[in-house]
Amino acid sequence: MNKGQTNTFLESSKWKQQFPGLTALFTTKNGGVSKGYYSTLNTGLHVNDENHTVVQNRKIVAEHSGWELNKWIYADQVHGTRVVQVTSRHAGMGTEAYHEAVKAADGLWTFDSGIGLSLGFADCVPIYFAEPETGYAGVAHAGWKGSVGNIGGEMIRQAAEAGVCADKMHVLIGPSIGECCYRVDQRVIDRIPDQINKKDIYETLGEGQFRLNLQELNKQLIIGAGVKEQHIEVSGLCTACQKDLFFSHRRDQGKTGRMSAVIGWRES
Repeated sequence: MNKGQTNTFLESSKWKQQFPGLTALFTTKNGGVSKGYYSTLNTGLHVNDENHTVVQNRKIVAEHSGWELNKWIYADQVHGTRVVQVTSRHAGMGTEAYHEAVKAADGLWTFDSGIGLSLGFADCVPIYFAEPETGYAGVAHAGWKGSVGNIGGEMIRQAAEAGVCADKMHVLIGPSIGECCYRVDQRVIDRIPDQINKKDIYETLGEGQFRLNLQELNKQLIIGAGVKEQHIEVSGLCTACQKDLFFSHRRDQGKTGRMSAVIGWRES
């Protein structure tokens, strides 16, 4: 993913050229109005920032995306693998009040254009899904629990049930905490699905301690679900390393804001 003219938004130049009718962006921590720990573009309503300030930040992102904020849909994320299909009837859910978001979901997808699907991040992996022939768009939130639970595979399974061919799906894996900064214990390694070559995604640091590459883990699981490797773009950006660009839950010891991943097809 690449920065635009400012340090506020990241977008894939490849996707912008390949899918001109699609908006798929990731916000940084810059360009908003929040203060303190949440400085400045915090888009999370659930982190004790002032509600009206977060809504103002979301409106900044909405203006860039091309949709009014009332056309967005947010989810109440729970670090699970539940995926929900949404439509234009859900527009506005969770945009100004967290309790009004789609309940207990870490993945959203739709065939409807003119709406923006959005999830919040501060180290977990944002995964974007697009299939232009059917007008499918989706986004998933994959922390370690969602990753080992294969939420990416669940997104693809549901899409396939709805008539989307996995080998026509395009996937973008956005910024997250990188292997350089992400230490986990044996409990996490033991839950990685058996079909994954674990040696390709982690490095042993010492007894019971490992560096885990969440982006690569999700890429391998998505390939296993039927997506062509050449259709997958991986950002490689680490949210913990790049303090000038990103909030990081681990680096900031939980006192931090949230970036947003946003995706949707614009109405023609």
